[in-house]
Amino acid sequence: MSTWVVPGYTESLELGAGASGRVVLAVHADTGVRVAVKYLSDSLRTRPGFVHDFRAEARLLGGLRSLYVAGLYEYVESPQGAAIVMELVDGVSLRTLLSRQGPLGPEAALVLLKGSLLGLADAHRVGVVHRDYKPENVLVETDGSSKLVDFGIAVDAGTSAGVAGTPSYMAPEQWTGAPASCAADVYAATATFFECLTGHKPYSGDNIAELALQHVDAPVPVEEVPAAVRELVRRGLAKEPDRRPAQAEAFVTELEAIAGAAYGADWEERGRARLAALVALLALLLPSARSSRSSTTDTARTVLGQAPRHGWARSWRPGRPGMLVAAAAVLLGLLLTYGMRHASAGAAERTAEAVATTTARAGAEAAPPTSPPTAPTPSGDVSPTPGVSPAPGVSPSGPSATPTAQPSASATGSPTQSTTPSEPASSTSATPTAASSTPPVAPAVKNVAVSAFRQTGTTTSSATITVTTDGSGPISVTVSWFTGTTGGVAGSPDGASQTFERSGATQYTLTVDHTVQNDGCYWTVRATTTPAPASGDASQQILTRQCEIG
Repeated sequence: MSTWVVPGYTESLELGAGASGRVVLAVHADTGVRVAVKYLSDSLRTRPGFVHDFRAEARLLGGLRSLYVAGLYEYVESPQGAAIVMELVDGVSLRTLLSRQGPLGPEAALVLLKGSLLGLADAHRVGVVHRDYKPENVLVETDGSSKLVDFGIAVDAGTSAGVAGTPSYMAPEQWTGAPASCAADVYAATATFFECLTGHKPYSGDNIAELALQHVDAPVPVEEVPAAVRELVRRGLAKEPDRRPAQAEAFVTELEAIAGAAYGADWEERGRARLAALVALLALLLPSARSSRSSTTDTARTVLGQAPRHGWARSWRPGRPGMLVAAAAVLLGLLLTYGMRHASAGAAERTAEAVATTTARAGAEAAPPTSPPTAPTPSGDVSPTPGVSPAPGVSPSGPSATPTAQPSASATGSPTQSTTPSEPASSTSATPTAASSTPPVAPAVKNVAVSAFRQTGTTTSSATITVTTDGSGPISVTVSWFTGTTGGVAGSPDGASQTFERSGATQYTLTVDHTVQNDGCYWTVRATTTPAPASGDASQQILTRQCEIG
């Protein structure tokens, strides 16, 4: 078990553990906000492939906005360890609920299926396939809502990534190593829905080979579920991917029509109330019941803009004392605390977010900030890897024992969080007692690069900026946006530029979102730094999806 602790957080209890690591409940030392921290195990941290997957999981989560997916605060990596800091969901895993309460009833099961499908739909919308949907990876909250977690083996749709997943929920095509598809997630969600209705999995072979044959060839056991939802189960568990709904969003439409016709207009309200009542019976397993609050201090050092989401922390802003402490920390070589934050309702905090040495979710559609955050973020070397990122979790009952068809940094045995932010908890920040009067020297910027620039919506885009320096002194990164009608030309400025101050590391990765304000088929993002980069400014341009250039 790793003894390294993410700087700036105080751990209170372990929520779960598995072969790939552990998930702990922790408190941000300066603000008292509680989070879930997923650590990569020491044995896997020395294996580059697993570290790459762990980074990709964080990066995927950072690019995914959804009320139905546990959110990312930051990714932290140093020579001593790697960790994903994420939203703490105050709930229990669906696996715990099923094992302790048995079948849920049709309305409650439909509510769970709908929430899960909406989370998958948000992932599918950005081209991500979860590949490991199962009861362990669904967390049910105290109000009956649910969140999807653990994107540890998620990949881009169409990727040929081999055989991976949890056998009891794997679609027939997953067993053959076919390219990842959204239809496979629909299959896994339906298999879980079947289990919620009946109390057992749709197929239960005595070994992996028998289980594979059942998923590929055995009839769909629709006669075991209520007649009203048999068509949903038949469609979702169809053997051929093209006979299932191609996207989770389409399946939600079918579900709502069937549920409304069979159980009335208020089916969802009753189902949610049923789930809330069942979770209340397991109140002692909730993270909020397993930790206590204590006094806090107020010297946060990093602003991390997040889209407004219920239950998340309010925004954290560094004050003058926090800046002085951060400067002292750089000179003393200490790893200081990381902050993370939820954006307030103002447009200035909903568009962009940046984290030194990490990728994190940016705000939802809003105008660019007029006064960008300027908080230094210290600590650890990070070598970002291009890709999309995921969100994990751990259930109070511990890691799943379900066999996984292929080992991975976050396959079946990985921790599956059962947590979410409740009220600020504990801890007092340990900060240096002396500050140097000499400011740190700005390092030379060796390189700045723009990657993963893509259109995320009709008027929204996202880009990843990577900056490499030869020292850990302070730098600033300015990101500017342009729109135009001519390829290869930046065009006119679109909204205000965004500037981020960073220090404490030699490599930084910032993921920044932007809502486009002007017309133009070509969108361009440009990144520059102070001091100026030796390799010159970096930019990237895309042709938007709604435009066709003849």
